Parts: sequence; structure tokens; C-alpha cells
Amino acid sequence: MDIYKFGGASVKDASSVQNVLKVLKLSGAKDKVIVISAMGKMTNAFEVVIKDYLSNSKVIPESLSEIRSYHLEIINGLFHSKQASIYKKLETLFEEIQNFMVHNKSNKYDFVYDQLVCFGELISSTIVSEYFTQEGINHTWVDARTLIKTDNIYRDASVNWEETQNRISKNIKKEHLYLTQGFIAGDTNNFTTTLGREGSDYTAAIFAYCLNAEKVVIWKDVAGILNADPRVFENPQLLHQISYEEAIELAFYGASVIHPKTLQPLQRKEIPLFVKSFIDPSGSGTAVSKGQTLVPAIPCFIVKKDQVLISLSSLDFSFMVEENISEVFRLFHLYQIKVDLIQNSAISFAVCVDNKFNNLEKLIQHLKARYKVSYTTGVSLYTIRHFDEGAIKSLEKDKEVLLKQVMQNTVQIVTKA
Repeated sequence: MDIYKFGGASVKDASSVQNVLKVLKLSGAKDKVIVISAMGKMTNAFEVVIKDYLSNSKVIPESLSEIRSYHLEIINGLFHSKQASIYKKLETLFEEIQNFMVHNKSNKYDFVYDQLVCFGELISSTIVSEYFTQEGINHTWVDARTLIKTDNIYRDASVNWEETQNRISKNIKKEHLYLTQGFIAGDTNNFTTTLGREGSDYTAAIFAYCLNAEKVVIWKDVAGILNADPRVFENPQLLHQISYEEAIELAFYGASVIHPKTLQPLQRKEIPLFVKSFIDPSGSGTAVSKGQTLVPAIPCFIVKKDQVLISLSSLDFSFMVEENISEVFRLFHLYQIKVDLIQNSAISFAVCVDNKFNNLEKLIQHLKARYKVSYTTGVSLYTIRHFDEGAIKSLEKDKEVLLKQVMQNTVQIVTKA
């Protein structure tokens, strides 16, 4: 089977959903699992709803009505009849959202987040499924939460591979088309979990691994994987081939095209991944597979913004040795702080971190009990893979460099934003 994943940009409006069907008809509508993300920027919109809800749980947030209106506009552009069943299904989903808000007793952000944000994918996949039915495409809609089972670490769940393998193998059969959701899964108590932001790519890889798929295709609004983010860097170039190992390196350093977890299960079974444009589906795109490291062999630029640079030194000028460093990393783990760069000397230790879970202040207060601490928020972390001197100079131009680390194939530079 083939696994196709369509991201938010590929289902952002009625014409985009119609284009999904065109792409599918070009390749055939059998032996496939279609993974659908939330439409457009709906994950961000649901995050606003969650924030509003937790600040006043006695009131259904007004921001929820904006999400309803957005989806209604898409439905109105897709369906021939105002009596189509999708209108009732949409109302049912919004009733589920409101019922959760009324009856929920938890104020834990991560738990509430997963129970509400999942509706972005549920609504999106339901709309696409109903559109397929209207257009005569025989398929089965499946709830990913019943197939992909995880632990209960909300917002960043780990997959129970044995249970997931059993469920997917039992429920997904060849010679048929299935449509499901990216990003979401379920724990043993049937509460919703999520696989981390941009986790829809990972969902596609999970299905591919469990089904021994022929390939995974991620459909995006770009020609393939570029050597730099076109929103940040000028004149990015298309990469035609990337090895699994190099793609994992790029993902680790923060390349946004591929989710960091996506490639590991694919590599284990040597399942190729293609990143292609839904605007030009006949284009070659980028292949991630066994083979050459990088074609063409050019520098690749990655940037992570809104990072935090933390510098530590011992209060008594003693060495920063294994005991100190292990304690520091225990605290990073405790406060869910992701470390993206490390640099240390005899008496100091510097890290560039991602404050994804907003626990920075708690971490700093804990560290100050044992160390001299300084930190700078809002910094940018640039990474260049396969760098040359020209690439470094172009990146450093007109920037205040706070920290720089050069390795064999990679240079990382922290600058003020």
C-alpha cells in the first residue's frame, strides 16, 4: 500500500480539498491510506480556544464560533445540497467539543489540549470523507485514535508499537482506500493523545511501518524539500535526493519539512518517502531513501527562532564536571526543556534550548540554587549542514553572534533575533 499525507495547506479551503481528489485520481484510489491534517491554521485556532477556555471554564469561548464559521465556509463550497449529511456531522462534532468543555474537571493544560485540539483533524477528515462520498470515491473513514495507541504523555505521546501494529494490521486491508487523521492517537483509557506538533508526518510513517508500505508521499505547497526555508532565506534550491541518515540529521536540527520522528520507522524497513507538490503533482519532488547523502551537494540552512541561550557557571569556580552536568540535564528533563546546542569549558556550560512547555522560569529558579545563571530569550539558532566559508559569512552578515560551534559537517550559530 501507499501512504499519502495531506497537510493543512493542502486542505485549507474548498478548492484545495477538490485538488486532493484530483491528486488521488492521478495515482489511483486503491491500496492507499490517506492521512489528513487539520485545515489551514486550525491547530493554531484551537490553541486560542484552549487558552480562552482555561482562563474561564464556565463560558464556551467565542473563538470556537470562528472555527465553526471557517469550516462551514469550506463545506458550502464543496457540497451541492444544503441537506448534505456533512452539516449534521459538523454540528455533532461541535456538540462533542462543547460537552467536553461543560463536563471536564481537569485544568491540566496538556490533557485539555489533546482532548480539544484533536477536533481539527476529526473535522477536517470528516469533511474530506463526505466530499469523497459525494464524488463517488469508495473509501472507509477510520478514527486514528482507535488504531494508534500510546502512553498518556499528553502533547508528546510515545507509540505502543506492538498494540498499534496489531490494530492496524487487523483493520486496514489491501485493495481499498482508507482515510484517517494525522497527529492524533489514543491511550489505554481511550483519551486522546497527540504525537507532537507537525505529527501528521509521523502518523503516515506509523501506518507505513505497520503495513510494510511501498512508499510514503507527503504532499505540500512546495516543490519538495528545499535546502532552506523560503520564508527566511533567499533563493532556496530543491534537493532531489536525501539519504535517511542525512534527513534524520536535518530533522534533528529543526528542518520543518519532515517531523523528527518520521524517518526512524521508515529507515528500519527501507520504505522510501517522497515530498511532492500538490500544486504540481507530476513533479519529481524529493526522495528520501537509501542512497546518496545529498543531491545536489550544497549547504543546507535551518533556523529555530524564539530560543533561549542559558549560561551556567559554578558559584565557587569549581569545574563543570560529569556530576554537575548530569544534574543540569536531569532538570532539563524534569521541566521538559529541549536542548538544541551544548558548549562547555572548564567552569562554564552554555546551552541553547526550546521552551516549548513554558517551564523556563521554574528551571531558572531551580538552577540558581547551585549555579551562577544568565540567560537570553528570543535568540535564533542557525544550523548549516555541509557548510563552506561562503555560507557562514552570508549567514553572519549583519547579525550579532552570541555563540558559535563548528563541527565536521555542521556549524551552529546563536544570534540575537
